[in-house]
Order: sequence, then C-alpha cells, then structure tokens
Amino acid sequence: MTTISKAAIAQGDGSFLIDDIQVAQPAPDEVLVKMKAAGLCHTDYDSLSWGKPIVMGHEGAGIVSGVGENISHVKVGDGVILNWATPCEKCFQCHAGNQHICENNSPVVAGGNGYTPGHATLESTQWQGKSIERSFNLGTLAEYALVKASAVVKINSENLSYPAASIISCGVMTGVGSVINTGKIEAGASVVVLGCGGVGLNVIQGAKIAKAGKIIAIDVNENRLNMATQFGATDLILASRNDKGLIHASEKVKSMTEGRGADYAFECTAIPALGAAPLAMVRNAGTAIQVSGIEEEITIDMRLFEWDKKYINPLYGQCQPQKDFPKLVNWFEEGKLLLDELVTKTYPLENLQIAIDDMLAGKNAKGVIVFD
Repeated sequence: MTTISKAAIAQGDGSFLIDDIQVAQPAPDEVLVKMKAAGLCHTDYDSLSWGKPIVMGHEGAGIVSGVGENISHVKVGDGVILNWATPCEKCFQCHAGNQHICENNSPVVAGGNGYTPGHATLESTQWQGKSIERSFNLGTLAEYALVKASAVVKINSENLSYPAASIISCGVMTGVGSVINTGKIEAGASVVVLGCGGVGLNVIQGAKIAKAGKIIAIDVNENRLNMATQFGATDLILASRNDKGLIHASEKVKSMTEGRGADYAFECTAIPALGAAPLAMVRNAGTAIQVSGIEEEITIDMRLFEWDKKYINPLYGQCQPQKDFPKLVNWFEEGKLLLDELVTKTYPLENLQIAIDDMLAGKNAKGVIVFD
C-alpha cells in the first residue's frame, strides 16, 4: 500500500511544480514521517537546476507515521527532526567519528553510494508513474517523507514548535556546529562572521554560546545586520558590494581587534569571490572557516596565509545528529539558542515560490513551509 503525498518537484530546468507523489511503506530500516514543517535555504533553490526531477527539501520536522520492523528508537506518533547525515556506522569515516561524511550514505561526499535503503531509492518514491529521487535522501517539501531510521532524531521538548524544530536539521546545525565542533572557539575569542543569512546568524549564535568576547557581523544588507544584533553580534560592518575580497572591511576588522585581526572568521556568503575573504580577517595563527560550501575553483593570494593561518572547509558543522540535535534543543530550552525568532515567516506549500523569492531578497532569517 502506498501513501499519496503532495510535494514540490524540482524539474531540473530552474522550475518546479506542486504535484502528487506515491510513497511506499517503510522497509525494515526506514521511517515514514508526516511532515509538519520544512525550512528553506539556498540549496533548495539550487536544486531547481540539478538537471533532473527531484523531490525538494532537506530541512524538516514532523510526526512518525510508520516504522519498519527493525526500528526501536522512535514509534508512531513521535515528533522527530530529520537530518541528511545518515551514517552507515560501518565505514572508515563513521568509525572515526565523522558521520557527516559517511563514505556509504552521504549524498554529497564524492565516491559515496548516496543511499542504501531497504527499498531501492528509486522504487520507494514515484511520480507520474516513474521513480524519483529525494533531495539529500529526504525530500522534506512534501506531505510525507520516507527516510532511513538514522535520518530521524526524536524531539524531547514540549516547547519546541515544528517550524523551529525544522530549521535545526541543516541551517542551525551547520552554523552552530561550525563554531562548536569545528572551530572549538574559546571563551573571550574575537569572531568575524561574513554573511548574516540563516547560516551566518547561527554562527553568531554559536559564538555567543561559546562566550566569544567580540562578534563582528559583516553584510551588504542592512536588514540582515539588524538581525545579527538580535542574535548576538556585538559589532557591525556594512560592507560595500564594490569592496573586492572585502579588503576594506578587513581593515575595519583589524581596527576593532587591536590592529592584528580576529581569532576566527567564518565565511557564510556562498559567494566564490569571497572564499578567501576570511583569511584577510584573521590574525597571524588565526583560523578561517568556510561554512557556506563553495564548490567552485577560486584563486587565493597565498600572502593571505601569512603567517601560520589555518583554513578549514567543514561539512554540516561536523554533525553527529543523535548527539548534536539534543544539545541544540537543550540550549533552546535554556534560552541560549533562539529558534522561534529565526522563523521570520511561514508559508503553505502552495506559496513556495513566494517563499523562495523572499529568501533570495534577504527578507527572512529563515522562511519555513508548514503543512496542515
């Protein structure tokens, strides 16, 4: 028996449509989730042009609707957060503690198989009589999502709304995790955040949780800088679009950090031309972290590495979902992590185009699609 589910289908040519898909019942190691909310990010917009039909969406939260016979950590009726780092727990990287770059299940790591479900991926979800893939093995922009058991984390909070929970699964985890897991910044450190969209705001929150002494937010959008203050930025720099490599902005950073540069700088713009910019922001022996996932060839002046600077390119905040998601929820419960405040606006699935347009215009910290 299959479940009929309304879904957003990227057609691969830059467009999408809302149509029905057919979702199979869970295999022994799978969970069927009735989606309640799905966060939006620029990756969802990018998926419109991946050259093939795909069920959109990779951030989300919902209610367990069905479980496979081998599932014990969740049951029907449980609220869950979805994540796209689905470890196999057998490969070299999983044994090394790097579940986010699992060699077998990762949808983004080169050489990975992409997905190894009980069902063959292309048989479990159908559209117009043909098999269809799901974005990041999830496809959260649909009324129902069939996922691996390792892709769901039970929500243990009565105060966490589904829209707030949905954004944990990528944007919040990527931003906060890049600070806590990757940067491991120390209390009192100076931090620069380049780009104050959804991920950048969560880098700022992570820096605040880590008790950074100075958090400098940089953006060309004044509205986003105003948001940055709400989420913990101590200093703001309104950059110019004509500032190549943000060199002039880096001089302002140095003037705010005793002339030497910040201890840490996080790039969250996803603009290839700014891939090297965090190196210009940090002091000698400082650390630059490229958070946004730039996957293009860029040219870097090696003098920016002088001297002893580090440049790290982490994925997904080095996430271990079963451990990290509960930490984020606990920080939310303690009032240290703002989630509801990140959800600027919610939209029904039928208004997905409006939500995408608002995201591209920089109107929202996070826009979220909600389901009845």
